[in-house]
Amino acid sequence: MFFKKATSQIDWMIVGLGNPGKKYDGTRHNVGFAVLDAAAEEWGIKISKSKFDGLYGLGNVGGQKVLLLKPQTFMNLSGVSVQKAAAFYKVPPQRILVWFDDVSLAPGILRIRLSGSAGGHNGLKSIIASVGQEFPRVKIGVGEKPRPEYDLADWVLSRFTQAESKAIQARYADIASASVLLMQGKTAEAMSRYNGEGHDG
Repeated sequence: MFFKKATSQIDWMIVGLGNPGKKYDGTRHNVGFAVLDAAAEEWGIKISKSKFDGLYGLGNVGGQKVLLLKPQTFMNLSGVSVQKAAAFYKVPPQRILVWFDDVSLAPGILRIRLSGSAGGHNGLKSIIASVGQEFPRVKIGVGEKPRPEYDLADWVLSRFTQAESKAIQARYADIASASVLLMQGKTAEAMSRYNGEGHDG
């Protein structure tokens, strides 16, 4: 399906990754959705419009015109939704900011990167296949598998403990603040303040 090109330009897209459906709420793989919902509320943006195989909302954040997107394709096809929205609004990959779960980081630890490989994350693989890998991203730690033999698919679809959930929610504001800095071109400041445990944030 082809959409007509947008008449109004968007400065940035922020994409939170997850799986649609109530049964996935609160799982490790859906932390991108959870953080985007929290940021949308803070920024006064409703993610309620349906298009591009996703749910989205438009608003102004830190002086930027921003589209917030939650792909509804399921994780492995996230790039389909991202590519459709990016093509419609003519947003280059360098202005597509992706928030997603990282199982190599402890809960609440953040890693900001301007580009890179998928690192085994299927949502990222799909986006890279659709728009390339030159897009900024915020990795959100969700904890490592408890045992090497533990199935990764089962692990990312498991739910947080109360302590883990608290550690991640404590970083919601940091993720939003770091993203504003990134959109303003203050990459070094975003990384120095919020990478890791963000003591300086």
